Amino acid sequence: MKIRCIWEHNGNDSILYAENFIGAFTRGSSKDLAIQKMPVEIKSYLMWKGSLIPDSFEIEIVQEKQSNLTISDADSDVLFDEERKELSSFEYADLKALALKSAQDFLTLYQSIPDKDKSRVPVRTTFYGQIPRTAFEMYLHTKNVNDYYFGEIGVSTNNEGSILECRERGFAVLESQPDFLKNAVCLGSYNEEWSLRKVLRRFIWHDRIHAKAMYRMAVKTFGSHAVPNVFLFDI
Repeated sequence: MKIRCIWEHNGNDSILYAENFIGAFTRGSSKDLAIQKMPVEIKSYLMWKGSLIPDSFEIEIVQEKQSNLTISDADSDVLFDEERKELSSFEYADLKALALKSAQDFLTLYQSIPDKDKSRVPVRTTFYGQIPRTAFEMYLHTKNVNDYYFGEIGVSTNNEGSILECRERGFAVLESQPDFLKNAVCLGSYNEEWSLRKVLRRFIWHDRIHAKAMYRMAVKTFGSHAVPNVFLFDI
């Protein structure tokens, strides 16, 4: 199976996104290291989706983005070439379902944490401030991009309720707008280009980043069998 990848990098630091596995990604201090991690990420991603896993993978770089952002902390502003294309109703339904599954699974993982304010993760600062350390901080950070992501494509919503509830509400507002499937490219904050396809990808990608961090934190803090591996990460 071919994995079509977008390579975003700042110097040697790299993020590799799988264009045909929306939301799947790897990071590394070089492109080669990110590539090496990709088959494991895709196997985990396919198991999470309940899809069959192929016998082999072939990785192809189809787009490159040189960035000035802090790639090592997963800062990103790339818009995939594919994310400029219109969406069919079937594509939208599939991607929306996956974004909602991701939100539900993130909520399930969060709710399973025995103590949501306890963490053995050390303090660290990133481009957006101090890194979330506890389950509560990780959950709040992940949930609270809802109005930001939707707002970048002109959808006015909020972050009230659970991560699943606020995401569902955002999709409902989106779907009330005419021609939303045309996938218009919008110039959002910091002159970053956004589209509906990008918002869908960013939700799943952002969930995976912080679900992986939350699961690792929980294993380190509470033990390897204390919480379910809801996303089936290979950690």
